[in-house]
Amino acid sequence: MSQSINKKKIINDPIYGFVSIPSELVFDLIEHPYFQRLRHIKQLGLTELIYPGAIHTRFNHALGAMHLMGRVLDNLRLKGVDITPAEYEASQIATLLHDIGHGPFSHALEETLLPQVKHESISFQFMKKLNSVFNGELELSLQIFQNTYERKFFHQLVSSQLDTDRLDYLRRDSFFTGVNEGSIGVDRIVAMINVWKDQLVVDEKGIYSIENFLNARRLMYWQVYLHKTAVSAERMLVNLIRRAQYLLQSGNELPCSAALHLFLKNTYTIQDFKQEAVIQNFGQLDDNDIWGAIKLWQQHADQILSTLCKMLLHRNLFKIILTNDPIEKITIENVRAEICDNYKILRKDAIFLFSHGVVSNEAYVSEGHGINILTKNGEIKEIAQASDLPNIKALSKIVKKSYLCCPKNVSLKKTGSQERANL
Repeated sequence: MSQSINKKKIINDPIYGFVSIPSELVFDLIEHPYFQRLRHIKQLGLTELIYPGAIHTRFNHALGAMHLMGRVLDNLRLKGVDITPAEYEASQIATLLHDIGHGPFSHALEETLLPQVKHESISFQFMKKLNSVFNGELELSLQIFQNTYERKFFHQLVSSQLDTDRLDYLRRDSFFTGVNEGSIGVDRIVAMINVWKDQLVVDEKGIYSIENFLNARRLMYWQVYLHKTAVSAERMLVNLIRRAQYLLQSGNELPCSAALHLFLKNTYTIQDFKQEAVIQNFGQLDDNDIWGAIKLWQQHADQILSTLCKMLLHRNLFKIILTNDPIEKITIENVRAEICDNYKILRKDAIFLFSHGVVSNEAYVSEGHGINILTKNGEIKEIAQASDLPNIKALSKIVKKSYLCCPKNVSLKKTGSQERANL
């Protein structure tokens, strides 16, 4: 006689302590291979090469965001907001699955393996597939995720300038990197969130916690997400995958997993994810596919691919210039020429051994999607107008920096105000 599985589990999380799995449906979703795959995708990609403690995963983050959603909804109920059991569970599921469409190394490979497809769109395709598997039980979650549900604050808690996703990853990334400047008062923010005319707002007495949240997000961008060495490592990985794609699509043999081979060989659109084979193969891709391939490719006959693989495996990373000014064209051409000379390769192949472009810090996007403060007299003010700190307005300005990175045996000459960063 078969015994029923106890699905009322408690998970010990290093950030929040004990996290309860709220329902049998949530338990079954967590157990599904699509979600278990997130155990093998690092939350911060290659950032562990800079901050060795940053080895937490998308799995950890998704559970944490789901937990915070439950805490926010509990507090809203205490404030008199009517939330049905169905809305409660659907919101937690939408948050739990919000990152299920991420590929290997999170954002690092979106532009190579799936250059025309956002991970949110793949998450939606996975959710639709799971909705079919679970006999339509995710219908309300899909509406909340897509922002088609009439009560808009539920979607805003899943995706906005102040959502449970950001609250968790800022707190979690700060903890695992050890960057204390990114620490935020999650408990205070959760307690201050409110709803006004079905829109997400923050009670006025929580304004200082929001100011700290926005400042922490800006600092985490420069110290973690856009750390110059992290940018360098990510560009190396992007170049490595592009070289693998070039070789494979040119008829060369490349040993790798069947799923990785499929996405290196072909270019897919979001429409292709309606095909069973495409979504099933993507559901098998994780960081292990990439690292396994890199270990094999370090012995490949192609000098460029082999060099990039060995450099990344041994943490012999590109040196990098990160500057407020545009990189001068002559500097780029000098780097290209020196790479051709040092590695005895053609000019068209040199692009795989250096990278240049722009990174941007979008700590707070206020236009049309800002954080609203509910004042004591019942007025709604956007945080930049409600705050008495002038730097909050400045945070809504997108800051861009140019970068140029290349192997350490290639010279990077200073031009103008550009500074050399030795790694």
